[in-house]
Amino acid sequence: MNNESILLAQKVASILKKKKFESLQVLDVHNITSLADIFVIVVGNNTKQTKALADDIEDALSEEDIKVIQKEGYQTANWILMDYGRVIIHVLYKEDAEFYGLDRLWQDGTTLLF
Repeated sequence: MNNESILLAQKVASILKKKKFESLQVLDVHNITSLADIFVIVVGNNTKQTKALADDIEDALSEEDIKVIQKEGYQTANWILMDYGRVIIHVLYKEDAEFYGLDRLWQDGTTLLF
């Protein structure tokens, strides 16, 4: 895992800490998958909130010339996946977060505290 991944995850956590959400988890997964270094999993209470969280992340990072590579799920807003290369952000509606259990699926990852 490189410092750029850590710095980006810190920026995302900082952006989110100013917002309302159900839960936030930042996981170091670089030892258990080649998909990414870090997963950021944030859970919102409703789909309006998940869209707002995704918008806030994208807008704030865009201001620093950090562009999302791929974004999926925005229309339904149940599970919005934002690919920033080595950092992948999952913005989930509470019910979908419980159903899919990403926190359980990636429980072997190391929780990062920012």
